[in-house]
Amino acid sequence: MYTTILLAVDTLSLLVMVGLGILALLGLIILVIISQYLQLWLQAFLSGARVSLLDLIMMRLRKVPPSAIVLNRIMAKKAGIDVPTNMLEAHYMAGGRVDRVIRAMIASGKAKIDLGWDRATAIDLAGRDILEAVKTSVDPKVIDCPSQISGKLTVDAVAQDGIQLRCKARVTVRTNLARLVGGATEETIVARVGEGIIATIGASQSHKTVLEQPDRISKTVLAKGLDSGTAFEILSIDIAEIDVGANIGANLQTAQAEADSKRFQAEAEQRRALAVAQEAEHLAEAQKNRALVVLAEAEIPKAISEALRSGNLGVMDLYKMKNVQADTEMRSSIGKSGS
Repeated sequence: MYTTILLAVDTLSLLVMVGLGILALLGLIILVIISQYLQLWLQAFLSGARVSLLDLIMMRLRKVPPSAIVLNRIMAKKAGIDVPTNMLEAHYMAGGRVDRVIRAMIASGKAKIDLGWDRATAIDLAGRDILEAVKTSVDPKVIDCPSQISGKLTVDAVAQDGIQLRCKARVTVRTNLARLVGGATEETIVARVGEGIIATIGASQSHKTVLEQPDRISKTVLAKGLDSGTAFEILSIDIAEIDVGANIGANLQTAQAEADSKRFQAEAEQRRALAVAQEAEHLAEAQKNRALVVLAEAEIPKAISEALRSGNLGVMDLYKMKNVQADTEMRSSIGKSGS
C-alpha cells in the first residue's frame, strides 16, 4: 500500500511538472509576442496616444502595419488632432495613404485651413495628392502656358490686322480644397487660359495695341472666370513674353491672289478652247457650204443642156451667156491683179 501511495505521488508530481512546463512555454510565447509590440505600446502610452496591446495584435492579424498606425496617431496627437486607431486602420485598408493624410491635416491646421478627416480621406481616396494640395493651397504654384508637355513653345494668335503674335504666360494658382474632388486639373486651366489669350488677341484691331498694353490680355482673361469647375483658384495671369510672328494676313492675301490668278487662267483657257471649237465648227460649215455651191454649179450644165433640147434656150443665147461669163472673169482677174 505504501508503494502505491508513493507511485501516485510521483505521478502527480510529474503531471504538475509537465503542466508547469506547458504554462512556462505558453508564457514564453506570449512574452515573445508581446515584446514585439511592447515598444510601440510604450511609445504610444508615453506620447498620450494610447493604444492597447490587443489592438496592436489585432492590427497584425488584419495585415495592417502597427508601426504605421501608431506613429501617425502619435504625430497627429502631438499636433492636437485626435484620430482613433480604427479610423486610421479603415483608411489604410481602403487603400489610402495614412501618413500623407495626417501630415496634410497638420499642415492645414497650422495654416488655419479647414480640413477635416472625412474631406482629407475622400481627397486621398480619389487619387489626389492631399499633402501636395495643401502645400499648393498655402504656397501658390506657377503653371506655364502653354505647358511643356504639349510640346508647344508659345500660344499663337492673329490680330485683326493680320499680324501673328506669339505669347508665353505664367498662371499663378492656388488649390481650392473644397473643389479638389471632382474638379478639373491643371490641363484644363492651361487650355482655358490659352483660349482666352487667343480670343483677346483676335479681338484687337491692331497688334500694336496688344504690344503696347499686354496687361489687357491678363485683365480680359481673368474677367472670364476661367477657374470655375476646376480644383484651383487663379490668382494672376502674367504675360511673360510676347513676340511678333508672321504676317498671316499678307500670306493669306498672296495665297488668295495666286488662287484667283489660277482661276482666271483656267477660265481664259476655257474660253480659248471654246473659241477654237467654234472656229473649227465655222470652218466645217464653210466647207459644207462650198460643197453645196459646187454641187449647185454642177447642175448648171445639165440645166443648159436640157433647155437647149427643149428649145427654151437658143444657140445665140448660149453664146451671149458665154460672152458675159468671159467678160466677168476678165474683170475679176483685172481687179485681183490691181489689189
